[in-house]
Amino acid sequence: MDSYLIQVNGHGDHAPMLDVHLKSTGNTISPGKAKGRKPRWAVRASEMSKKTFNPVRAIVDSMKVEPNPKKAMISLSLGDPTVFGNLPTNDEVTQAVKEVLDSGQYNGYAPSVGYQSCREAVAAYYNCPEAPLKAQDVILTSGCSQAIELALAVLANPGQNILVPRPGFSLYKTLALSMGIEVKLYNLLPEKAWEIDLEHLESLVDEKTACLIVNNPSNPCGSVFSKSHLQEIVAVASRQCVPILADEIYGDMVFADCKYEPIATLSTNVPILSCGGLAKRWLVPGWRMGWILIHDRRDIFGNEIRDGLLRLSQRILGPCTIVQGALERILHRTPPEFYHNTLSILKSNADLCYAALSAIPGLQPVRPAGAMYLMVEIEMEHFPEFENDVEFTERLISEQSVFCLPATCFEYPNFFRVVITVPEEMILEACSRIQEFCEMHYQGAEGAQDLECDK
Repeated sequence: MDSYLIQVNGHGDHAPMLDVHLKSTGNTISPGKAKGRKPRWAVRASEMSKKTFNPVRAIVDSMKVEPNPKKAMISLSLGDPTVFGNLPTNDEVTQAVKEVLDSGQYNGYAPSVGYQSCREAVAAYYNCPEAPLKAQDVILTSGCSQAIELALAVLANPGQNILVPRPGFSLYKTLALSMGIEVKLYNLLPEKAWEIDLEHLESLVDEKTACLIVNNPSNPCGSVFSKSHLQEIVAVASRQCVPILADEIYGDMVFADCKYEPIATLSTNVPILSCGGLAKRWLVPGWRMGWILIHDRRDIFGNEIRDGLLRLSQRILGPCTIVQGALERILHRTPPEFYHNTLSILKSNADLCYAALSAIPGLQPVRPAGAMYLMVEIEMEHFPEFENDVEFTERLISEQSVFCLPATCFEYPNFFRVVITVPEEMILEACSRIQEFCEMHYQGAEGAQDLECDK
């Protein structure tokens, strides 16, 4: 048998060596056959793919309901502000990308964590005395969803657990379970504008807790935490020595009567990975540009977490270089009135929707303070013909052609979520149809009891 030594790419003084043995037969060389092995096809999906589960898609795809053909469909379900064309991005944003594309300077590979100049631009935009940032504290990613994925992957091992809000963005659970990480759900309190139940949160921490996810402003709640409440959350993390993964993709998307506080500005000792991106505030979710901001003033993460993020980012070699090249101009030259106008539209829609739904018997909306959503409680005892929020929203589609997400998608049954980015006339029409639907099916206390007895 002839032995051939094949060297593969490596680093350092000693590159890894791969010893390959081939069997020589005459003038040809063929791979040796393993003894006793009968070749057969046995292709199976990986365990990771089997563990990957998106509750939103699972619930929505299983609904299989046809809208009312006599009424045009109004979808209030998708958190994409671009769908109806009423919220375009700013001209400065699109012009920045056009100029980068025309320059031809950003067509190659970038460093996996992003171009240094682009990381500097993000650091400069978010830097403040309370939470200083330098370029080395910024990892650029393919959207905020990848930022969250990398942050989870670097902080948690299979068998550990993470603390996730309920109701909360379904991606946290989807990513964690695919990695073999347990999810523990801590409660948000609708009667307190969706503040965290801090006692419940702290009771969930154990020796296997890898991180606490804090989503502020919130999807799906549209809530914005006060400074004092954020300080209480940081105090829990500090007492329990648990790092924070802050999902702040809706950062600064708060209404005029509220103030957004980045959580990293309120702590000097709790290490925080803050995830954000262009998607929501700049209204370009399809451009897939996100980032992780590393806040670690006590050097608790040290080099280990930074090196881990570098290695993980090398799996896809970084986000889109064209958008990277435009980042500095997007961040620093988008006019303030663009943000103001966007928030003015969202606040107006939120007020209209809240007022209209508050007047409907059987519904209890929770007033939002930011982001792009509003949560509505269904007083299920007044709609006894429906088993749950999924059935309620299914019938709303089939009878009124209005599509809202059942909050079971967010681990919070008997609520539904409304997206408030649609045009004003569509919000008003949708609320009118929801009112008609509820009036058709609402049962007072006596009527509900009679229906229960008939079952």
